[in-house]
Amino acid sequence: MSAHRESHPARLRAARPAVSFATVSASAYWFAALGVYVLFGFLWYFSAKEKLFDQSGSMPAGLAKAFDGSFLASVPGLDAAWLILGLVEAVALLLFLASLAAGEFLPSRRKPVLVSALGFSVAVFAVMAFAENMIGDFESTFRLFAYATGTLVVGAAVVAATPERVRAWITSFDARGGA
Repeated sequence: MSAHRESHPARLRAARPAVSFATVSASAYWFAALGVYVLFGFLWYFSAKEKLFDQSGSMPAGLAKAFDGSFLASVPGLDAAWLILGLVEAVALLLFLASLAAGEFLPSRRKPVLVSALGFSVAVFAVMAFAENMIGDFESTFRLFAYATGTLVVGAAVVAATPERVRAWITSFDARGGA
């Protein structure tokens, strides 16, 4: 008889999970937000730092050889192109830092600077892919195309994550009884 009582459907429905789905959903939001800022922030930080400080705006010899005779060799010049790329990457980093400073990582905030930073990142990847394509480095071109595509997917997720949607997404799990 006691075995029958323990498996009764009404008793099974009444059991609540140890961790609420709202907590799990909120955690998912925070981990995703952290991932976006860490991934793009450090990508642009190390890229800009390498070009502007570690290499003092001078294109490495191997790349200079690959781009020798290309359009970039004459306009604006290889070292100038390398320096400009480093500056553009620094601008991308500054956009992500501005988004952080504006508190756009908070679920209750709209994210116009973050969306702009992601769009700018796509443009930077496209410029780099153009340069790689120009010298026939199709493997690097494809890799940069994949980076740009991944950035567009992240951008679409950020655009979809309006404060109203995030709030509804996080709270909807408890409103449905933990389902």
